[in-house]
Amino acid sequence: MKDMPGTVVLFDGVCNVCDGAVQFIIKHDPKGLFSFAPLQSDTGRKLLEQHGLSAVHFDSMILIKNGRVYAKSTAVLHVAKSLSGLWRAAAVFLVIPKPLRDAIYDLLAKNRYKWFGKKESCMIPGPDIKKRFLE
Repeated sequence: MKDMPGTVVLFDGVCNVCDGAVQFIIKHDPKGLFSFAPLQSDTGRKLLEQHGLSAVHFDSMILIKNGRVYAKSTAVLHVAKSLSGLWRAAAVFLVIPKPLRDAIYDLLAKNRYKWFGKKESCMIPGPDIKKRFLE
């Protein structure tokens, strides 16, 4: 998997919360630091495999940044740290113990389809942001 961008967000492509998060990141990432791949895509599965992660029953946002892998709340907070505006202040929550942060993340992840719904298929990005989505 050569020529991969340095910073990739892997997300559940059929999850409404995840889709909203990707749209939010795009809106607050004017430098275009982040690229994206749904966990359900070939690229998403290959990246998971390349980093020793299972693609089966995966319910976490994954951030791959310069070869390091971040999951769950740590991924979210590292993404926020790189966004424009006050969002980078969310990085202060990294001082909260990971098990506590991830417990809250897991509660949302477990109920995301029930609370926020699910799409039938992954989103199709518009031409203005298509280059940021890996195939």
